[in-house]
Amino acid sequence: MRSLKQKIALNLSVAFTLLFGVVLAVIYLSFNSFRREEFKERFERRLDFTTSFISQSGEFNAKNPLVFSETADNIMLNENIVIFDADKHLLYGTLEDHGTGWDKNLLDRLDREKTIYTEHTNPETYAALRTIQGKNYYIITTARDTSGESKLAYLKYLLIFSYLMSIILIWFFSYYIIGKFLKPLEKLKKEISEVTAHKLTTQIPVKATNDEIGVLAQSFNTMIVRLNDVFQSQKDFTASASHEIRTPLTRMAFQLENLKKSERHSPETLAVLSQISTEIYQLSDLTNSLLVLTKFDKENIKRIYEEVRIDEVIFDAYGKVEKNFPALKLDFQISESSSEDAQLTIQGVKSLLEIVFTNLFKNAALYAENDEVKVLLEESLTGLTVKVVSYGATISAEEQNRLFEPFMRGSNSQKTSGSGLGLKIVKRILEYHRATITYESASVKRNIFILKFPL
Repeated sequence: MRSLKQKIALNLSVAFTLLFGVVLAVIYLSFNSFRREEFKERFERRLDFTTSFISQSGEFNAKNPLVFSETADNIMLNENIVIFDADKHLLYGTLEDHGTGWDKNLLDRLDREKTIYTEHTNPETYAALRTIQGKNYYIITTARDTSGESKLAYLKYLLIFSYLMSIILIWFFSYYIIGKFLKPLEKLKKEISEVTAHKLTTQIPVKATNDEIGVLAQSFNTMIVRLNDVFQSQKDFTASASHEIRTPLTRMAFQLENLKKSERHSPETLAVLSQISTEIYQLSDLTNSLLVLTKFDKENIKRIYEEVRIDEVIFDAYGKVEKNFPALKLDFQISESSSEDAQLTIQGVKSLLEIVFTNLFKNAALYAENDEVKVLLEESLTGLTVKVVSYGATISAEEQNRLFEPFMRGSNSQKTSGSGLGLKIVKRILEYHRATITYESASVKRNIFILKFPL
């Protein structure tokens, strides 16, 4: 895909190349036209000289040709002249010296047209019917413009060379000049690219000019001020709402735990209380995830990267989930294909990575049929792969395409409460860590989430 600089330089170069080509073509054609007109004038002067000679020689007879040849000023190269009398008898002709003839039809044409000039033949011919001292003479002159043609050929090669050199210079200077003119725009582009959701307060320097680039920079600064207000309002709302919601949720969870410890409740009541406690935990976990996510974005998160052991993250996340789902069992394995000195470490933010595995383990606890989640780690030279496997109802192929969309809940989760935001949050956090997540269902009752982290 071409940049704006390349497009402008290309169009400008093509336009100037075509324009210069047209100019050179006009020069060539104009010189060729001038050469022909000049050569025609030389024919006419030669005819005037011949007419004057015949007029001054009195009776033009067999002796005159010798005198004509000796006194004629041969002003054209490769010239041949033939002269006929009124009866079309040859009086003089240099063509006989070369054993060549002439076109007799030309004499008949002269009776009708009086003057004939053929410039597209080689050699060119100029013929005229002249009345001299009451007698008609057919005078035919042929010649080749050797000098003019050589000059025309030289001009052609000179123009071709000039055209090729001009193409090189036009294309070079087009890219150079356009690059120089667009340099402020390139600088503006670089400054704009450095603006992120966490740097919306940064203003682009604006020079005291009224050109289009200055106006564009001012408009962009105005836009990012408005965007900063919107983003800040959104962040403030999310953080405030999450904080305000988390506090009563914590109290509710504490009160429910105390209420469950009472011996006066029936089994049905305890089941309802456990269900309410689970939903409060899920809502609290979602609130905490949203609160953490408001502090980061893709651009600034790399600044706080640290070396994180993925196995520690997995066990910490499992410990949090186990408090609310004590029946969930973890089967942790490291692949035999991993090297013996595998570090199992990645660059990232531990608190965010814990949210990833907390959501995956929570889903396993909610939807797995055997209350077990299996984690398999495999480290290679290029990356670290984590497979989270649970056994239960799988997701259909149609639903898999929308699995990581917000508020997406599969058909296997209709009987279980949830927000449908868990996997979307998981994918967002993994994108922050340049990692990917995919889903596979190897069999009817086997769900596999595959996470790949670069090293």
